[in-house]
Amino acid sequence: MTTTQGGHPVREALGLDSLPVGEISRFFLPIGESGLGQPLSVPVVVARGRRPGPTLGITAAVHGNELNGIPVIHRLMRKLDVGTLRGTLVAVPVVNVLGYERRQRRFMEGRDLNHLMPGRPDGNDAEVYAHRFLHRVVRHLDFLIDLHTASSGRVNSLYVRADLTDQNTASMAYLLRPQIILHNPPSDGTLRGAAMALGIPAVTLEIGNPQRFHPEFVRSSVVGVRRVLAHVGMVPKRRVAEGPEPVLCHRSAWIYTDRGGLLTVQPGLTERVESGQLIARMTDIFGEPNRDIHAPFDGVVIGRSVDPVAQTGARVLHLGAVADPAEHPFYSRPPAS
Repeated sequence: MTTTQGGHPVREALGLDSLPVGEISRFFLPIGESGLGQPLSVPVVVARGRRPGPTLGITAAVHGNELNGIPVIHRLMRKLDVGTLRGTLVAVPVVNVLGYERRQRRFMEGRDLNHLMPGRPDGNDAEVYAHRFLHRVVRHLDFLIDLHTASSGRVNSLYVRADLTDQNTASMAYLLRPQIILHNPPSDGTLRGAAMALGIPAVTLEIGNPQRFHPEFVRSSVVGVRRVLAHVGMVPKRRVAEGPEPVLCHRSAWIYTDRGGLLTVQPGLTERVESGQLIARMTDIFGEPNRDIHAPFDGVVIGRSVDPVAQTGARVLHLGAVADPAEHPFYSRPPAS
């Protein structure tokens, strides 16, 4: 008897070779168990082409309230012509099922899955979940695009984090055609970093804002992912309008408050600011100004706070330092796909 969940089959292993070719398969894959012994299963969508090719993975909602990656996956699969697909496309619309169900960023007990990778087979609940997801899904991939958004109380531009010294990930970053590309070698326990450690080229695409769908960025992201699929030979190439050239940043920094109060951030997303420019003002609870905050360097606004209530150490603005290709030659545009 086939076990089902939510009307879809449950598979004990990813088993890509056993899935039907020329079709899209939808199923649940167990990663752990609840306190009642019920499976904690991630939803998986697999499109398997009739002809050989790479296996590209797309993951979303590693943080449970970061939702824009879900409609990206849905729209991509609806538009996909499996008959012309080479290789296999593996999509996981929700990685962090517990966070998603609770409408919160983190896993159990405030643990952040995207800072625990590659996890541990004998660790706490989140570490085991991270380890199993990596080995039951990610290790089967040749490429990975991990979809995120800003966190609660903040907004993001459409931007990519990638190691631009790696030609594969640099090409993926350009082909996604975001507003901003940030050179960011993974080293902080992220899913992207764990994939790269396995030799899987991986990038993170940040798609706007949390706990809502951002239709314009979703559309742009679908087009970008399809460019990547065409570049690696999985779907036919087609002409699409490229849009503006991404702004390249060689590093970035969050700017924080040094006292509490009410925060007003002035520059908008993708806006350029100069060193010393006023970027935020704070007032106390009586409405009296108590701090002006200035940009520490020239840059472009990648993300910003929209929460007016700020305690000491609250995030104000994510500022990217714009790259000079003459000083950073690895930022040169990769070959056209």
